[in-house]
Amino acid sequence: MSNYLEEQELHNLAMNIVGKDLEEMGYEFLAVNSKLKKDPQFVALKDKELHFVIVRAKGYPDNANTYDAKLVEKIKQHAAKFEAHTLYAGVGLGSAKDYKQPVEHGTDYAVVYNGIQKIS
Repeated sequence: MSNYLEEQELHNLAMNIVGKDLEEMGYEFLAVNSKLKKDPQFVALKDKELHFVIVRAKGYPDNANTYDAKLVEKIKQHAAKFEAHTLYAGVGLGSAKDYKQPVEHGTDYAVVYNGIQKIS
């Protein structure tokens, strides 16, 4: 059995990083969905405006800021029905010793997170 974090564990880690950032920016959570491939991950309110936030955990060599355009378009169309904005948050995760290596249980990890990208 591998000692590496599984996809759901990496996703949860990314969700915690983004959730903390959203809280610090004054977003109020209306719904949180941490299941893989269930979008959006956060439905949040800020300044009386609704936001749908897509969160993705990425490992080397994937760029954390690059998102799946088809998925984002689908979420944008869904968000438009609710007059909501669509946001994307990619979180790069890798071993602290060597970012090219996956994160192992019980070890330090490196984070590449450039904040929330506004899509619409």
